[in-house]
Amino acid sequence: MQLRNMGSATALSRGRVTVTPVKCVARPQQKTKIANGEVKLMSSAVPLFSVAAVDAIYQYLKPQAEYFNTLNIPEAIVHWGHPGNMAVVLFAMGGYGAAYLGWQIRTSTDGEVVARAKEAHPKLAAGMFFFFTLGALGGMLSLLMQGKPIFESPHVWTGLVGLGLLGFQSLLPLAFASGTGEARTAHAYLGSAIMALFLVHAALGLQLGLSF
Repeated sequence: MQLRNMGSATALSRGRVTVTPVKCVARPQQKTKIANGEVKLMSSAVPLFSVAAVDAIYQYLKPQAEYFNTLNIPEAIVHWGHPGNMAVVLFAMGGYGAAYLGWQIRTSTDGEVVARAKEAHPKLAAGMFFFFTLGALGGMLSLLMQGKPIFESPHVWTGLVGLGLLGFQSLLPLAFASGTGEARTAHAYLGSAIMALFLVHAALGLQLGLSF
């Protein structure tokens, strides 16, 4: 801040002190730059990546949502089609194919049962991952078609976490060749935990569907 004198600061006249007003002028030491009307925030890489990923998904799905809305699809299908399809995948491919057959491989003493389970288990588990991935996009599309936000529900985030864990789970069989059994044990219990997470995910989805 600088002070500019508008004349002499003080003057003596006939024994009196006359004070000349002093004008105070505030001058900022630094200029605030605003380019193109945008406010740029400095942040860490992780939030910036998250915002970019969310925006990319939104920009990808929005035109498709607008197109499907022109087809006059029945409201019940738009609203409940996603949870209905995902329930089939969860209980058929997940409950039977991934969980039940997986534990049969681990606990059964019948060689034929184990052989059949070993053949079907990885196929059904891979199918579950594939259809859950498509279902995640379909669920977000359904929300956009109904004018709802897509990343403000715990249902969405539990689904994304579950997909990430399924991806990691699919890599564990690569360590089975070590022969220690630890990778197989981790695979079995992590798979059960993932199924529990998806049951919570389904409950949150039902709650979301009933909320509007």
